Amino acid sequence: MAVRRAQASWRPSREARRYGIQLRRFAGPAVYRRQVSHLRIAHLTDLHVGRITPFEVQRTAVETTNAEKPDLVVISGDFVCHSQLYLDQLTEVIRMFQVPVVTVLGNHDYWSGADEVRRALERGGAEVLRNRNTIITLGHQRLQLVGLDDAYTGHARREEAVKGLRKDIPILGISHIAEEADGLWRHGVPLVLSGHTHGGQVTLARLHELAVGIVAGHKYVHGLYGSRRHGPEDQPTGAVYVGAGIGAAVVPLRLGERGKREVTIFEMGCAPGDFVEHHAEQEPMKGRKPTPETIERRAAAVLRKRLRREKRLLGR
Repeated sequence: MAVRRAQASWRPSREARRYGIQLRRFAGPAVYRRQVSHLRIAHLTDLHVGRITPFEVQRTAVETTNAEKPDLVVISGDFVCHSQLYLDQLTEVIRMFQVPVVTVLGNHDYWSGADEVRRALERGGAEVLRNRNTIITLGHQRLQLVGLDDAYTGHARREEAVKGLRKDIPILGISHIAEEADGLWRHGVPLVLSGHTHGGQVTLARLHELAVGIVAGHKYVHGLYGSRRHGPEDQPTGAVYVGAGIGAAVVPLRLGERGKREVTIFEMGCAPGDFVEHHAEQEPMKGRKPTPETIERRAAAVLRKRLRREKRLLGR
């Protein structure tokens, strides 16, 4: 009942309305009901601190998150746009959160300099998971977090990330690329939080499914997919949530309800049906795996951008 009241009483601030930030709320997987009494996890993604998105947008997203009094904030990658010019602002954003922050990196972070972005996050107090897992204590409850490094640029190492996972402690996965959830489910990770797609940004006439699903080849475009219910022991089930993000890397335009900026709250310990959710689990798109040539081209882009940065530094 407390969750019902919290959901019904939320009113967006003037700033949240101005910047089109939505608050969406979901229950956690059913397996958590026997593992935790209650944990409130806030999920944000694709902050893209930089010139495309006004700094007030990120500030308002943090304020919206803090007002929900989560136990933990999870951010699933793409903290910058195309450069390191705004790393001090990124550190400032992370410091604004009032609870622990756990993150993974995304493709823009690698294009701009993964080590530099990681250090900016850590200066702000965030923990960055790069193909590893950790156990944190929130109040009197423990939560296991497994974070994959960015799969888009070829840095995800699933077997490294899941090594040593314990079945007696609830597990939450984080991956910038949502399709990595398929493999994490087989290792007993019942929920994965992801980003990357920005929800398509323009969702009128289902254009996001055309652009992100059919053209770009993503199975998971925006929102909740998979199953949060118990499955047979030999058929592991899991869910993945793809956030619409906060910032933008190219154009800031967002049209349509599903493409709006969002902060997502997961009520761990509640089960599907305990309260009204934004939407139910959806069927995935057909999807298309990247070809070896595409993977090689993406890896080469990271190297090329790094060499360009190093050349500029030497020329100063």
